[in-house]
Amino acid sequence: MLEYYRQMLLIRRFEEKAGQLYGLGLIGGFCHLYIGQEAVAVGLQSALDGDKDSVITGYRDHGHMLAYGLDPKVIMAELTGRAAGIAEGKGGSMHMFSVEHRFYGGHGIVGAQVPLGTGLAFAHKYREDGGCCLAYFGDGAANQGQVYEAFNMAELWKLPIIFVIENNQYAMGTSVNRSSAEDQLYRRGESFRIPGLQINGMDVLEVRGAATVALDWVRSGKGPILLELKTYRYRGHSMSDPAKYRSREEVQSVREKSDPIEAVKKELEAAGVSADEMKATDKEIKTIIAEAADFAESSPEPDPSELYTDVLVEQY
Repeated sequence: MLEYYRQMLLIRRFEEKAGQLYGLGLIGGFCHLYIGQEAVAVGLQSALDGDKDSVITGYRDHGHMLAYGLDPKVIMAELTGRAAGIAEGKGGSMHMFSVEHRFYGGHGIVGAQVPLGTGLAFAHKYREDGGCCLAYFGDGAANQGQVYEAFNMAELWKLPIIFVIENNQYAMGTSVNRSSAEDQLYRRGESFRIPGLQINGMDVLEVRGAATVALDWVRSGKGPILLELKTYRYRGHSMSDPAKYRSREEVQSVREKSDPIEAVKKELEAAGVSADEMKATDKEIKTIIAEAADFAESSPEPDPSELYTDVLVEQY
């Protein structure tokens, strides 16, 4: 539980710093923060086997990479478009990637990662490597046609994939019950005979438990499973979104009653962990984030000649 607390705090502080750097003009383009949703990535990815499982997600991707154990320095450098970034400064916030860690993005097209994740699952099955794919998408992407084509294929071929709907309830700015005829998204796989579970995505222990159940299902050869994680983002869809479609009171209420980090803090206090120990963790995390920001700001930008590299795959 201490490790979950540490990882969620790392994501929270990282995203807060990213928001500051965006405001200073050091991060360009779009920037989608994960503040409030930390328990989803940490709870699910803590159950994965890093040597064989793969992960793919949409453009709100910084938190997933941090939960997967990637260095905050190279992620922050990527956000600021520096050569030391994990995609050499070419991907930015929305298109991070690490083949080494089996993290396949970071995709800007809504829902595009779902069929790609299904392809990753096909590769796992074809190679018989024992791995499975965790494919994240949001409530907004849940109405995309390609998602259902992917569901159909995955169930027909019994592919090892966990479809994860991060339901933060507002997509780009429209509440799920205004945009979806069936707003209980865990039921979306029923017509394809894909079982679904609805989980409190603000409770890291519940998320971890659901991940274990889902992985057992998939690894036993039963095909795909769908998890709906009910979560909440505290900021707008992106840094350019003023989020006027919901009240400040609503956001504050969720923060006070359901914050995933505060919930774990209470669990740790009940288990006898001292306030000083948690303060020390917070101090350590702040130092890591400050160093990541300094590293990003001091790293050089890519050489202009890099515009002409990584454009095509030379060998097939």
